[in-house]
Amino acid sequence: MRILVTGANGYLGQGIVKAILNRKNEVVATDFNLNNVDEKAEKVTCNIFEIDNPYEYFGKPDVVLHLAWRDGFVHYSSAHIDDLPKHYMFIKKLVESGLKHVVVLGSMHEIGFYEGSINENTPCNPITPYGIGKNALRQLTEMLCKQNNVIFQWLRGYYIVGNSKFGSSIFSKITTAEEEGKKEFPFTMGQNQYDFIDYDIFAKQVAAAVTQSKIDGIINICSGKPEKLADRVERFIKENNYKIKLKYGAFADRPYDSKAVWADGKKIQKIMDEQKENNIL
Repeated sequence: MRILVTGANGYLGQGIVKAILNRKNEVVATDFNLNNVDEKAEKVTCNIFEIDNPYEYFGKPDVVLHLAWRDGFVHYSSAHIDDLPKHYMFIKKLVESGLKHVVVLGSMHEIGFYEGSINENTPCNPITPYGIGKNALRQLTEMLCKQNNVIFQWLRGYYIVGNSKFGSSIFSKITTAEEEGKKEFPFTMGQNQYDFIDYDIFAKQVAAAVTQSKIDGIINICSGKPEKLADRVERFIKENNYKIKLKYGAFADRPYDSKAVWADGKKIQKIMDEQKENNIL
């Protein structure tokens, strides 16, 4: 398959591109720069929002995996609303030109404040510009796909654990602080429970979902189980042999963070199990 990956140079894009390539697919990687993208990918440096016919421009891909998104870790950034029409028009141009399979990376922040297990039918009541922007794009993309008889997949991502300093997660920030020689890392009490998934597993799940079309709609990219933030962060520090210590209670919990939230992983597990049976990486 020829798969167009937008935002390919981002923290998630780098690993996802490699995972897709490992499945013997052709990847067209695009971003403002592509310095950290696997050399086996076809690289196209550009602003995707300025291309009149992206379907033709990127060589008529079989699938687009749309990862591009500004300020993903800045939940109140105005970019989430400012860029929404641009994302919509980019996807609209693709499907109206002949693309048959659209995949977009979503976020559990589309759900808003919620406690318990999240599945594809859980109501969305986002309460930040980030969640509102992502949820609106999900609804618009699903509408476009239905109108044009196109496969629609929305990969709802959960809490990714990785030690790359390229990211903006708490795990990336701890890695940076460790490398800077800091002794303590300011932290909450860490009692909230989340669905944590390791970076490599996340990338493999995304690649597995994108390279099949039998299971569509909203697909949770997740571990499927809750774990206390403090427990996962302490384990992360131990796994990487870091010396830094958590300074508990330095920050209060964010008011819009759920106390305990995790994903229903049945769909992604079914995809992974079927591909394992067929000896697909």
